[in-house]
Amino acid sequence: MNNEEIVRKNLESQQFLELRQATEKIAGVLDKGLKSHLSVLKSLFIPRKLLGTYIKSAAMEEVPGSNKAFAKLQEQYAAICDKPFGLSKKLHPPLPPISNHLEATAFQYSLSIGGSQEKVANITCPTKWILSYRSERSLNRLKAMLSGAVSRQADDMKQTLIDHLVMVVFLKHFRTLTQLLEDLRYEVETIQLNDLGGLPVVVLKAPLETFLPPDDFILQVTQLSGIPAFQEIIDLEAVENIPDPLKESFKIALTK
Repeated sequence: MNNEEIVRKNLESQQFLELRQATEKIAGVLDKGLKSHLSVLKSLFIPRKLLGTYIKSAAMEEVPGSNKAFAKLQEQYAAICDKPFGLSKKLHPPLPPISNHLEATAFQYSLSIGGSQEKVANITCPTKWILSYRSERSLNRLKAMLSGAVSRQADDMKQTLIDHLVMVVFLKHFRTLTQLLEDLRYEVETIQLNDLGGLPVVVLKAPLETFLPPDDFILQVTQLSGIPAFQEIIDLEAVENIPDPLKESFKIALTK
């Protein structure tokens, strides 16, 4: 994420403490609600409904459109698997099983404070999540493999990429599911993670705006805590002005 894309607001110390506490409370409500939604929706996201016999499952059966879906998955995988992962570009079906349990991981990005590459904070957004299939192979572990913090495991790297790419292809194939998520008030988009070779991932966003204080404030807080991490702050004015898609659709219908 580019620094210029982030809304900035000046804060006093006491104001920051109050807003951080409010942010944590709202984030807890959002996390609980999202987990509840995904638990109900998981039966609609079964990978074999997309890939059919191209993926191992208890019910190996042909699925209309699976040839095209697998071809799209192969195309997206081949585009990113070589650099920086050093993996073979060819996928060999049937693919290993993928859990139909859904997982939402808090969206994080690195912020260069003051434009310095030596002062970097890991920023978490309390209103955005990466949607994927549940796996022990997390994106953080994938990043650790690329950085050399842990040894590279080719099969694990490959499966992590597939777990996220299948979700991307799934929502493009079953577009009504995107509409369903939007009806639940989540913004749905596919973005590329530049630090992971441009890996496309599905991102959900709650309808609340967030902001960051200036870099020097973030630097002061991270130095005091001793941890180079910071959380975006939920704008409480946005809480009072949450958009209502259903209400807006009524307005549009009445103008026709």
